[in-house]
Amino acid sequence: MEVVVKKDYDEISKLAAKIIADAIRSRGKTVLGLPSGSTPVGTYKELIRLHKEEGLDWSKVITFNLDEYVGLGPNHDQSCYFFLWENLLKHVNIRKESIHAPNGTAKDVVAHCKCYEDEIAGAGGIHIQLLGIGSNGHIALNEPGSSLGSRTRFKTLARETIKDNARFFKTTEEVPKYAITMGIGTIMDARELILLANKETKADAILKTVEGPITAMVPATIVQMHPKATILVDRLAASKLTREYPAEPTVLKGK
Repeated sequence: MEVVVKKDYDEISKLAAKIIADAIRSRGKTVLGLPSGSTPVGTYKELIRLHKEEGLDWSKVITFNLDEYVGLGPNHDQSCYFFLWENLLKHVNIRKESIHAPNGTAKDVVAHCKCYEDEIAGAGGIHIQLLGIGSNGHIALNEPGSSLGSRTRFKTLARETIKDNARFFKTTEEVPKYAITMGIGTIMDARELILLANKETKADAILKTVEGPITAMVPATIVQMHPKATILVDRLAASKLTREYPAEPTVLKGK
C-alpha cells in the first residue's frame, strides 16, 4: 500500500486519471472497476479530456460498475448506472456491450450477483479498481461489519450512508435502503487499487484506513493487504495522519 498526499482535489484527480490512462495506452484491453459518487468526478472529467484532446482510446476498455441501489433502474437519475453514464461513459468511445453494471431491479438478486461475479471472471478479472471511501470507512457499499472475504451481494445500507444520500432525493422515503455491491473479496481480486479521498470529512476514515488495524468495522482497512494499492488524498483528508507520506507515487518517478 502506498499513500500519496497531494495539494488538493484537482491534483489527486489528475494523478488517478494518469494512472488509468497509462494503463489503457500500454495494455489495450483494460478492465476497469468504476465507482459512482462525488469523489471520482474530477478523475472522470480528466479522463474525458484525455479522450477528446489526446485521443485516449476506450474501444478496448471493459467496465464494471462497483454497485447499484436496489429498486433503481438504469434510467433513474439517481442510479449508479445513470451517474457513470452521464459523468464518463457516454463521453468516450467505449462499446455499449463492454459496460457492465449490477441490476437494481433484478428479480432474483442472488442469481444476479453470481452472474455478475461470473462476468468479471469471464473478462479476465479487473485490472484497475477505482474506489472512494465513506465517512464510516466503507468501500463500495460494504458497510462496517462486512465480511472481508465477501463477494458481490445484496447489502443493507448503514444509517450514515442513507443520511449522506438523502441530499440527492426529494424525500427521505425515496432514499434506497439496500444495494447490490461488489464484495470486499471481489475488490481485493483486482490487480491494482486506487482509493481517492478528499475533504476533512474523510480524515478520520483515512487515518483508520492507513494507520489503524485491519478490521471489518472499517472495511477500507483491508487495502493494507493488497499488493498494489495506491491511496491518493488531498491535504485535508490527510490532515490526521501521523506519519510523513510522499507527494508522488513510486511508479511514476522518473517518467
